[in-house]
Amino acid sequence: MAAMQQQLAMEAQKRGMTPQQFQQWQRQQIENDAKKAGMTFEQYVNKLKQQAYEQHMAQQQQMAQQQAAQRSGQPQAQGQGGQQVPITPGAPDPKALALAKWLRGQDLKTRTCILNGQRKDMFRVKRALRALQSPAYKTACSKNSLLPSVTDATSASETFKLLPLSLLALRVSKSDPHEGHNHGASPKSQKRVKGLWTVKIEQQQDISDELHYVWLYEGPQWKTKLYAAGALVLIMAVVMFPLWPMKLRIGVWYLSMGMLGLIGLFFAMAIFRAILFAVTYFAVPPGLWLYPNLFEDVGFFDSFRPVWGWQEDKKKKGKKSKDGAAAGDSKKSSKASEKAKAGGTAGTPNKGTATAPAASLKDRDLKARIEEVEDD
Repeated sequence: MAAMQQQLAMEAQKRGMTPQQFQQWQRQQIENDAKKAGMTFEQYVNKLKQQAYEQHMAQQQQMAQQQAAQRSGQPQAQGQGGQQVPITPGAPDPKALALAKWLRGQDLKTRTCILNGQRKDMFRVKRALRALQSPAYKTACSKNSLLPSVTDATSASETFKLLPLSLLALRVSKSDPHEGHNHGASPKSQKRVKGLWTVKIEQQQDISDELHYVWLYEGPQWKTKLYAAGALVLIMAVVMFPLWPMKLRIGVWYLSMGMLGLIGLFFAMAIFRAILFAVTYFAVPPGLWLYPNLFEDVGFFDSFRPVWGWQEDKKKKGKKSKDGAAAGDSKKSSKASEKAKAGGTAGTPNKGTATAPAASLKDRDLKARIEEVEDD
């Protein structure tokens, strides 16, 4: 009460009145407004009290929603004037859908990221803002009335805010997949794809050029629907196999028998080659393989070439390759030393002529640098 009286006195002092004069002036203003509204003084005062009460309750409800969103980690978008607007799930805005559909068709240089174990497309905000300020967007606005108009950078940012408000795109940041766990994957066992981020959704959906957003809007799902329809037709065709014509059923029977025969032949060949290797391993070491590349990571035709081959130890293979490389290096160094000797005896070198002894060439394993000397 004392605060209200003090505020009343300050307002009266600003207008050069006493508090009593200010109260009379304020009452006259309210009476005039009540006459304009067609109400009595008491009715108009009750209406003002009701409006103030509703406004106060709306502010309280908004503060409660913000507190609940902060506790539950619900994302919030920044509204006009910097006010945080909580994002509530629901039907997306038609303007936001039209905007998302247009931006999905633009080259935003998206990159793949991992969000909640799923692969999503991630993009930078600055590329989306550039697309909204491009002439192509103005042309699209003239053709589609649902697209909001963009005149400057501020209106582009306000238009972009439609995406997080409709849960079509959300701001994300890079996160550690083992964050919050008591264990951590060892560097050797952890497999990480270069350039593939693991991201998390940020609570504050701000708009800045360097921030990253992830698409939750997948666009028209006509491919998924087409695959689902094809799978349904295939299942119905298999279920209705007894209703097929006799010729088709006979053809399918022969085809299935042929496939079973090929599978059986493959298993028989695998068993036979294992038995052959086991016999030859003791009879003719180191053992003979039939189709040695059958289970190797090669192409289909390369799996059956060569037809047979001897068993080779992996260590011996590594030694042979190292020995071959060392022999090749020694041959190169010997040839280089011979050339160096020949160049040294061919004529008298000048001051710019460089010669290297054979021993140093072998130690350094480098080719000799020889310059030809012109005869005077």
